[in-house]
Amino acid sequence: MDTFDQLLYGFGVALSPENLAFVFLGCLIGTVIGMLPGLGPISAISLMIPVAFTLDPASAIIMLAGVYYGAIFGGSTSSILLNAPGVAGTVATSFDGYPMARKGAAGKALAIAAFASFTGGTVGVIGLMLVAPSLSALTVSFGPAEYFALMVLGLTAVVSLSGQNLTKGLVSATVGVMIALVGIDSQTSTLRFTFGRPELYEGVQFLIVALGVFALAEVFVMVLRRGRDTRSGTLTSLRLNRREVRRMSGPTGRGSVLGFLVGVLPGAGATVASFLAYSFEKRIAKDGDTFGQGNIKGVAAPESANNGAAVGSFVPLMTLGVPGSGTTAVLLGALLVLGVQPGPLMLEERPEIFWGVVASMYVGNLVLLILNLPLIPLFAKVLRTPQTLLVPLIVVFCVVGVYGQSFSVFDLWLLTGFGVLGFLMRSNGFPAAPLILGLILGGLMERSMRQALLISSGDFGTFLTKPISAALLAVAALSLLGSVAGPWRRRAAARRAVADGAPLPAGGPPGESGSEGPAAGPAAEGRGAEGAEGAEAVPEPGSADSEVRPEAPGHGAARDPDAFMGGVTSNGTDRDG
Repeated sequence: MDTFDQLLYGFGVALSPENLAFVFLGCLIGTVIGMLPGLGPISAISLMIPVAFTLDPASAIIMLAGVYYGAIFGGSTSSILLNAPGVAGTVATSFDGYPMARKGAAGKALAIAAFASFTGGTVGVIGLMLVAPSLSALTVSFGPAEYFALMVLGLTAVVSLSGQNLTKGLVSATVGVMIALVGIDSQTSTLRFTFGRPELYEGVQFLIVALGVFALAEVFVMVLRRGRDTRSGTLTSLRLNRREVRRMSGPTGRGSVLGFLVGVLPGAGATVASFLAYSFEKRIAKDGDTFGQGNIKGVAAPESANNGAAVGSFVPLMTLGVPGSGTTAVLLGALLVLGVQPGPLMLEERPEIFWGVVASMYVGNLVLLILNLPLIPLFAKVLRTPQTLLVPLIVVFCVVGVYGQSFSVFDLWLLTGFGVLGFLMRSNGFPAAPLILGLILGGLMERSMRQALLISSGDFGTFLTKPISAALLAVAALSLLGSVAGPWRRRAAARRAVADGAPLPAGGPPGESGSEGPAAGPAAEGRGAEGAEGAEAVPEPGSADSEVRPEAPGHGAARDPDAFMGGVTSNGTDRDG
């Protein structure tokens, strides 16, 4: 049979009444669990495995797959509304989704996330159907050296996530990498940064760090505002106008393709894909300086990427029997227990499972869209919750999520510590996004580098002699040089303009903001709780105030998007006042 006939066969399997019911059940359970920090797709699938063992293999994997991409789909809800990412793959969504929610555009942000997720999942399914065999061969060609180069390329996103102060972004990323190194060395069994605490032997869980520096830090900001609730009380329409559709279509399409390609690579996954898509869009966008302040592109790109990656992770699972993530490892175990051996022969020996899952993903993405869009007004009403109730709600969310994962009181102390760290970072203008990126990629990069050096007997040249690795490193170097050289050129042009007596562009000399002067940090220039909309108006070139700008280069920090988490000052007041 050709691909079209096989797909029709798959739809015959997926559209049977019982499998349709399992698709709906899996999507519903996955969406609900994805909204709850601490559970995520692995926990959701684990909870459903006992039910899956009572079903035939095709129905079981269809239901479990629905739980998986349903959890990824639903994880954006808590990221956008509460700044508490439900799953790791939706952290990047909160960078612009939460500021949109604070401006009263929570409904629109959720609608954009829903459409982007649907598009990403659909593109991923098409890719899974058409190019799975070919991409599986590419996956085999990725060894430790290639994965190390890919992680290095991912870390170059620190430049675009650092706002206008690269130094502070690099410091944050370094802290994230250091956190990733905590625990027992997997190769030498050496204890690293554990300080004699057995609870740290297995490292610091991602959930603790994410909820601490994002959600709990937001709680501290709310408490210090002493009841001054600055959230918008109105909710915008869910309907997107033509201009907004055009703006999000490009990032959605690019994020979907990028996410699928990254998802195909074992070990990369939805989290890496979402950060790469966010960073890429911020670099190429003409309005990249507004990322972190509620830009719809910053919601569409990571949402489409993480859903595309979730589907892409089925390529190595189905065609090679290699799990691409922890979630697909659980799925692999379920398949083996059900008597199904994933691998190259699966398409011939068990076509009802492979093509049934592919067709069920088409159906599942449509079910998720229909399921989520009508509920968006209900979800968005959480923003109308009085702050006196919302603060304890977020705290309970964080505590239950962390404690339910490990049942450890020590982890709750860690959560509190990272909450304080996140608050101090925001107070002093250090972006949290590079820290999370360093935490995610640090461990993967170290493991891949050491494996590559072990294979090559310590020869660092192995990273340059392998074509794929060398190409990825070259792209990373060019990306880094281009991102750093741009501000240098703009700063030089600004200085030449000052020397010639010409007025500077609004916002002061580019590239120097946040480095000195009283305006440095996210609280600069009286930035209010409404993020970009609450920032002090920047005078037009040639005005009386703009003529003073050459003597005060630090004033450019007023437009620093580092305070992306809520777009608020550290204490809710005018720092200069």
